[in-house]
Amino acid sequence: MLAKASTESSTLQTLARDNIERPLDWLALLELAAPRPNFDNLAGLFHNSFSWSVLLQRAEDHGIIPLIAERVESAVLDPTWLPVKVRDRTRQARRAQTVFTLRLTAELFRVLDRFAEARIEALVTKGPALSVRCYGDPGMRQYADLDLVVREDDIRRGTQAMLDLAYEPRVPLAAIDAKKTPGEYAFLRIATDLLVEFHTERTFRYHPRRLQIDKLFERRASVVIDGRDVPVLSLEDELVLICVHGAKHFWERLMWIADVAALISRQPLDWDRALAVANEVGAQRILRLGLRLAANLLGANLPSQIEASVRADRAVAKLAAQIECRLARPDLHEIGILRRAAFRVRMRDSLLPGLAYLLRLSLSPTEEDWTPGKEGNRPAFMDVISRPFRLVRKHGRGSSK
Repeated sequence: MLAKASTESSTLQTLARDNIERPLDWLALLELAAPRPNFDNLAGLFHNSFSWSVLLQRAEDHGIIPLIAERVESAVLDPTWLPVKVRDRTRQARRAQTVFTLRLTAELFRVLDRFAEARIEALVTKGPALSVRCYGDPGMRQYADLDLVVREDDIRRGTQAMLDLAYEPRVPLAAIDAKKTPGEYAFLRIATDLLVEFHTERTFRYHPRRLQIDKLFERRASVVIDGRDVPVLSLEDELVLICVHGAKHFWERLMWIADVAALISRQPLDWDRALAVANEVGAQRILRLGLRLAANLLGANLPSQIEASVRADRAVAKLAAQIECRLARPDLHEIGILRRAAFRVRMRDSLLPGLAYLLRLSLSPTEEDWTPGKEGNRPAFMDVISRPFRLVRKHGRGSSK
């Protein structure tokens, strides 16, 4: 098992080695985001020079304001360590997230009801469902949209169902009929600014191997939100998916690591099944990296056999160290295109599969590569050709640190 003390010591050594300013604020944020915060450790941090404004700004940047707000509210802290303005700000943050969650949950039920009428199957992922699984409350996780898993064959009917609910699709029917694949099928309800995204076996492009979506539906589970059963991914499928999602975004936000740590700490996972799910989509190393970050940064405990496998992967150890350093240093946000490419390659267990993974992602167009107004008639190979050039323009000037 991974000892909490060794985790904190390692983090402190990393911060000291890289001459990072205000390591106490970062360590306090990690403690508050951990599955089992140690408030005695927090008290020790608060005895030193400490900036609540920096901590709260970092919490907001990393998408964990509702979680930090709840932890601050529940913590037994010396009142002199917690300024009134800080407590007021955290309460306001929780209140705002609660109101938004209620609106989004009501909309989720409305969409699910419409899908049931149309006999379209859907599974909820991330958002309020993941928040319930990780933190026991749909309003404890920060999110801005609803994510549904649907079959590609149901996309056109699903789009029509969303049109019936007064949503505007960002992917036009012409593109759907032309069999073009976006990053996700997004729908915006203009009157409320609510966003819903559909994900299919074709849009899950960051899974190294094609996801067999029928298996997700076969393994489905449910969670209770506001007294209603909501169809969701199995715990093991959700774990792999959120690790793939974190890796897609280079683990740039602590929120994604906190989700992994909370899910494996709170839920009774079938680890053999989780490994099998990761193997199905070629995400073994992606899963190991997510688990290592959850253990290193937030003290999540792993079963001894899983921990041994995670720690034996040298590439994961190196990547985790780089990510931890980048997270602790707010001045290192941009990742240059060469580092992005190297990261993609290392997400596979060997070089050739890694290069194939990078090549596929580099040549798989999304809606950003389409020509507006010509989604349905521009030749597909033109989108393929234009994508690498767009990626170079977008990331080529990024920091290579």
